[in-house]
Amino acid sequence: MKIYVWGTGCGAGDLLDTALLPEQVTAFVDEEGVLKHFLNRPVISPGELAQGDYDLILVTVRDADGVQRRCRELGIDENTLFFLKNDAVLMSRSRAWDAARAVLGDAYLDERRGQERLIRRPLWTERENLPEPELKGDYVRLKTLEMLCGEIEGIPGSAAELGVFRGGFAESINRLLPERKLYLFDSFEGFAAEEGAEKGAGFLQAHRNTVEEKVFARMPHPERIVLRKGFFPATAAELEEEKFALVSLDVDLEESTLAGLRFFLPRLSSGGYLLLHDYYSPNLPGVKRALRRYEEESGIRLHRFPVCDINGTLVISV
Repeated sequence: MKIYVWGTGCGAGDLLDTALLPEQVTAFVDEEGVLKHFLNRPVISPGELAQGDYDLILVTVRDADGVQRRCRELGIDENTLFFLKNDAVLMSRSRAWDAARAVLGDAYLDERRGQERLIRRPLWTERENLPEPELKGDYVRLKTLEMLCGEIEGIPGSAAELGVFRGGFAESINRLLPERKLYLFDSFEGFAAEEGAEKGAGFLQAHRNTVEEKVFARMPHPERIVLRKGFFPATAAELEEEKFALVSLDVDLEESTLAGLRFFLPRLSSGGYLLLHDYYSPNLPGVKRALRRYEEESGIRLHRFPVCDINGTLVISV
């Protein structure tokens, strides 16, 4: 059987660490083409896939709509697609759109129809400040970010993200805080060997699949970006006097998370927020252990607010 895996990110890494052997994969499919090989298997473009033979395509990316649309453009048989994320399609119950439009008008209906999703559009949102494809990835996490960015108006300090990966969340921070300096800390080559030794090969390879030039290119306000490439905390040198109003901490593993907490929390402005991603993830228990260690060594019980997003973020305020 010719099996293809669409995606070379965390979803593909998890699949290869838990359910599928690399040698079972004919090739990986990636639109961006950062890597030529993933776990010693070739990485091809969707166009190359369309020209070959395939029996099963395992889709591991969140943008299921985009993959389905691309397959239709290329003539790829949708009967071979199996979506491991975002498999469900939400449909409107309303069928009398034409009749209602004749009575209520286009503007009224278009305002209320919006995008179909499980979570209703909040009443306080006059317009979407974030692109719809991004919101489909993790709606709760991104709308929480939007609200927090509104709350820090007038709070002094820069924004920062430690653990940028491909820059999706950083792009949203940059879009929502166009006037703030945004520090981006990442090795752009995965985890340090000694810390990543306990994780599976798929997990480690997925996190190497990032390039700083592509991350920088997707930023809507690149003039506000300060890229710090390398392993933290060495990359924070000469920032000891910096203050931060918003920090995203997303480095998955215990020691890296602890290093981030030690650096950022003492420099977080009063009224600012630190978003600790993966805090409730059962697959990344080191994040919760790192926070417990920080509180024990500092003697401080932090103010915390759980967020029910996909990976369980903990928001910390000082």
